Amino acid sequence: MSFSGEVKEELSAVISTSRHCQIAELAAMVCYGGRLESGERQRSLTVQTENEKVIRKGFTLLQKSFNICTGITGKGPYSLKIREEASLTRLLQTLKMSDCCTEADGHIDTVNPLLIKNACCRRAFLRGAFLVSGSMSDPEKSYHLEFVCLTQGQALQLQEMIRDFGMEARIVIRKNHFIVYMKEGAGIVDLLNVTGAHISLMHLENLRIVKEMRNSINRRVNCETANITKTVNASSKQIEDIMLIQDTQGLKGLPDVLRKTALIRLEYPDATLKELGQYLNPPVGKSGVNHRLRKLSEIAESIRGYKEETL
Repeated sequence: MSFSGEVKEELSAVISTSRHCQIAELAAMVCYGGRLESGERQRSLTVQTENEKVIRKGFTLLQKSFNICTGITGKGPYSLKIREEASLTRLLQTLKMSDCCTEADGHIDTVNPLLIKNACCRRAFLRGAFLVSGSMSDPEKSYHLEFVCLTQGQALQLQEMIRDFGMEARIVIRKNHFIVYMKEGAGIVDLLNVTGAHISLMHLENLRIVKEMRNSINRRVNCETANITKTVNASSKQIEDIMLIQDTQGLKGLPDVLRKTALIRLEYPDATLKELGQYLNPPVGKSGVNHRLRKLSEIAESIRGYKEETL
């Protein structure tokens, strides 16, 4: 099962004890996954989703909050359909959706703010919205959580609600749908906490810790590798300069401090500047060794320049 499926399975088992929260969650499921159709003789409301446990939760909320029993149809996508006029009218009036559907496609544009005035109801609403329209990428690969909204009004209301909890969400249009999405790992963790997916939250946090540790180790290794490469390249150039001096004019003619430094570098080609300074007698600091090696490099460059002039 995908991580997104695990989150939905966990949220499907979360049933609010308060009826007003149950109504708020059901309102989200109807708004983001429902379609209201009007025929010549009767109306019907259909809530559809690919997840069987999600649709069974919708069935449970209908039964607990409105004592409405309806059948579940399909084998993916799964559907709940309410045709009985009295039950449908009572449901839409309680959800304050009697006049909210768009005439063109039957989708509910927004939910009445009175249904979600309490923080607990907004949590339940976000839970219901994620169950029917949300998805999440595998956190081992990337952090991405999104809601697919059918109208701009749905997207804006959802974005505002997420921001009410101190999280940032953005909207983008994709294939005639409005996508409310989050890409920050910390924000996604907060949203899982708000909706009540605490087990999934812990799983995500563990993955984030492992990923951050891995990235930290990789950065350190890359840094150390770069430093080693830099040291090796510098050492190779220093040895090349010293060998040039030795082959042309010899090291005996150099000042004593430069000659000792040159011999130590030849003896310890892989040593750092600090280590070279400790091998000298008396010991010399890193800056002192660097200064002497620069002097040797200048001598080598002058020899190269003389050779070019004589050619």
